[in-house]
Amino acid sequence: MQLLENIPLAPLTTIRIGGPARYFVEAKGVAEVQEAVSFARSRDLPLFILGGGSNLVVADAGWPGLALKIAVEGIDQRPGHDEDGNVIFDIGAGVAWDKFVYRAVMARCAGVECLSGIPGSVGGTPVQNVGAYGQDVGETIVSVQVLDLKDGQVRELCRDACGFGYRSSIFNTSESGRFIVLRVSYALTPEGKPRLAYADLKRHFAGRETMPDLAETREAVRHIRALKGMLIVAGDADCLSAGSFFKNPVLSEAQHEDLKQRAAARGLTVPSYPALVTHKKVSAAWLVERSGFTKGYGFGHAGISSKHALAIVNRGGATAAEVIALKEQIQHRVEEIWGVHLEPEPVMVGF
Repeated sequence: MQLLENIPLAPLTTIRIGGPARYFVEAKGVAEVQEAVSFARSRDLPLFILGGGSNLVVADAGWPGLALKIAVEGIDQRPGHDEDGNVIFDIGAGVAWDKFVYRAVMARCAGVECLSGIPGSVGGTPVQNVGAYGQDVGETIVSVQVLDLKDGQVRELCRDACGFGYRSSIFNTSESGRFIVLRVSYALTPEGKPRLAYADLKRHFAGRETMPDLAETREAVRHIRALKGMLIVAGDADCLSAGSFFKNPVLSEAQHEDLKQRAAARGLTVPSYPALVTHKKVSAAWLVERSGFTKGYGFGHAGISSKHALAIVNRGGATAAEVIALKEQIQHRVEEIWGVHLEPEPVMVGF
């Protein structure tokens, strides 16, 4: 284990914001992860687990304890199939997510093609049940290998044990802080058809007579993400973000009815789609834009992406304090006008 001190965390995040970590370790194997955890405990240091840094805002003061970057590599495709005929991929938590998606698509295995272009690492995907364009990882995850900080044991959690919900799992709710993700196993469908349920994808392929294959679907998703500033492209100012900053609210029937009445009073119609059996999921971007925060909105050195209303961006030299102030301004205004509270999506560290 190589222990470093006072390492800047901003360069390790996609929004490029945040102060230094008092201690820093990059762990490439289980033994190094365990050694780093033991070091933190022996010094009574708070522990922060860092992945790809794509869904993260670090405080300007940084992190007073140990920042542990999980860099476990490896993409292993099991030679056999499971009982449903799926191909199993075992991936190290430190593998770049889009590298795995590319590998799966090239192997003609369906199940993650609509998640193309998402930044970050594989280890972060089960934590928030990462999803986009009609797919989420909870559909295809078979198991998650974790280090249980309660007793220091390495465990294998099956899909049901992970408690996947909309942008949630036990890793960020009931058991937050208990587990460190080491590896994730996915079951993908060989020679499967792409999922074309999302409106943007349907529009992209509108008028086409033949069904697009997985590779074409992947490129379409990456193209759509790029148009929204949600694909990491060197030199694109809109890429200095933590991704979508707010979750799409899931409302009860009563809450949704109240929202529709507020919209009708303004001559507007609320776009929505079924999320759960008795709930409605509403577009957070719609709420943000119709609360006065249009694309390109500026707030000091922070602002809103010129391509996507849900992305708070670092316009150059932004501080975490500016980002949080803009977040709170948006939340307050949306709640005041629409009666809906927006939940932030990124992990906040050191606040």
